[in-house]
Amino acid sequence: MTTRLNPYLSFRANAREAMDFYQSVFGGELTRTTFGEYQTGDESEKDKVMHAQLLTDSGLCLMGADTPNEMEHNPGGNGSISLSGVNEAELRGYWDKLVDGGVKTLPLEKAPWGDSFGMCIDKFGVNWLVNITGTPS
Repeated sequence: MTTRLNPYLSFRANAREAMDFYQSVFGGELTRTTFGEYQTGDESEKDKVMHAQLLTDSGLCLMGADTPNEMEHNPGGNGSISLSGVNEAELRGYWDKLVDGGVKTLPLEKAPWGDSFGMCIDKFGVNWLVNITGTPS
């Protein structure tokens, strides 16, 4: 197996809902385990997601989990997830789904460098960048 870099998102108590949402955006196979399945953590958090992984046919991998109550949780943090490529229909489709219920911080439109570029925060507070490769102006 080759080395991969995978985004791993942290949630407080809505990882199940968020990962289901991302599966509706990107498709693919979603697997998840709960803290209760491994009998770890506080009994009141047994139904929270300990680990979830979404793998898509196009090779995307997104992971996430609920942060236990005793740990600090900072939604949005200091990072963004970037989607980029040449397939405009695919990337615009992702964009449309990600901004639904979220906030467009920069509309997806032609950028000075020739690509189409946009930024948004989805309804779970995750920052996204979408870049569709174009022809320089």
